[in-house]
This record gives sequence, structure tokens and C-alpha cells, in this order.
Amino acid sequence: MKVKRIIANLSAPEPATVDDFYRGLLGLDLAMDHGWIRTYAGAARMAVQVSIASQGGSDTPVPDLSIEVDDLDEAWRRVNAGGIAVEYGPATEPWGVRRFYVRDPLGRLVNILQHE
Repeated sequence: MKVKRIIANLSAPEPATVDDFYRGLLGLDLAMDHGWIRTYAGAARMAVQVSIASQGGSDTPVPDLSIEVDDLDEAWRRVNAGGIAVEYGPATEPWGVRRFYVRDPLGRLVNILQHE
């Protein structure tokens, strides 16, 4: 048996409330909408990965989600234009990523990163 994908499922009383963040800010497509569940997806092929951590690195909290982007400067611009509070960063980390933390509309801590 091979794992084909891993999906993050976040609980929300009204799933559409995250649309501006995941579609508008991050540019994900709405791949499925049944009202009670909305699935956002990107065109990039992703590897299966689960991270288990005692901290988020650099003594930060463990983020609920880590989202790798191809242009962190553009993500940073969109976060600032959207008036979204940044909880950490932007920082260049010793393990070779640039990143910052924000919270999505559900209060989940999101690590937005780009490998250098």
C-alpha cells in the first residue's frame, strides 16, 4: 500500500468564511464545494508529508499548517494589502527557508514559506 495524499481538515462552522484567505490571498482553487465542506487545491503536484514537532523552529509555536509558495515577497505583499496581522517574521531561517506566520480566519496558525 502507498499513501496517495494527506489532507488537512480544519473545522469551521461556516466553511465559506475562509474563502478570501485561501482563494484570495493564497490563490488556491475551489476544487469542491458541498456547503458543509469546501476543498481548496493548487495545481502543483505535492509530496505526501506529515510533520510532528515540539516547536515551530526558532522557538516559535508549532504552526497548524505550513504552506510553501514560489514567491514569498508576493505573499507578503498580499498579507500587508489585506491588513492581516503577522505573528512572526518575515525571517530567514538557518535551515534554508524564508517564512512568516499569520492566522487564517479560523484562528489557525499558518506558516507561509519559501525555500531559498
